[in-house]
Amino acid sequence: MSQGKGVSYRGFTMSSLILIRHGQSVWNASNRFTGWTDVDLSEKGVLEAEQAGRDLSAFRIDVVHTSDLIRAQRTAEIIMQLNESSEGAVTKYDWRLNERNYGSLQGLNKAETAEKHGAHQVHIWRRSFDVAPPDGESLQMTAERTIPYYKEEIIPDLLGGRNVLVSAHGNSLRSIVMHIENMSPKEIVSLEIPTGSPIHYLFEEGNVRRI
Repeated sequence: MSQGKGVSYRGFTMSSLILIRHGQSVWNASNRFTGWTDVDLSEKGVLEAEQAGRDLSAFRIDVVHTSDLIRAQRTAEIIMQLNESSEGAVTKYDWRLNERNYGSLQGLNKAETAEKHGAHQVHIWRRSFDVAPPDGESLQMTAERTIPYYKEEIIPDLLGGRNVLVSAHGNSLRSIVMHIENMSPKEIVSLEIPTGSPIHYLFEEGNVRRI
C-alpha cells in the first residue's frame, strides 16, 4: 500500500476526507452475504457508529456522501447527531456508493455457501478482483461506478475546501481507496476495512494522502 502517496488534482485548497464503513449490520452479525439487501444496523453496529461519532465530534464536516442503503445512512446520521462542530452539513445519497451486488448469494449464510460450493470457490467470489458471483458484481465492476462518483461528486467538494464524510460499504470504499492510494488489484483484494472505523485523508494543494 502506498501510504503517504496519492492521486493528484489541480487545486490549492486544504480539506479533509473521512471514509467510514457502516457499523455492523444485522446480516454481518449473522454471517450472511448482504450486498444490496437493505438491512439495518445491529446493536453492535449502532455502538460502533456512536463511537465513531464521538471520535469525530470536534471535527467539522461540511458534506456527507452516503449510499442508498439504510445501514450506511444510519451510520452517517448517528455520526452527525453527535458532531459538535458541524452546522448545516449537506447530505448526498447515491446508489453508486452502494455495496457490491452479491447477486444470487445475497441472504445466504457464508459458511453454508462454502460447504455447498467449496471454500475455494466462495473465496474467489468474495476476494478476486474481476470474478463476479452469480448474477452479481465483481470488485472491478463496483469500481467502475464508485471511482467516477468519487471524481465527479467528491473531488469537487474537496476542491471547494469542504470537509467530506463518506459513509458507505466495505467494497465500495475498497475501490475508492484503491484509486486514492494507487493500489494494484492484487493489493486491494487483501485490504480489510473494519466496520465503524474512520479512515482519514488530507486533501492539500490537489494531493490526497492518508494521515
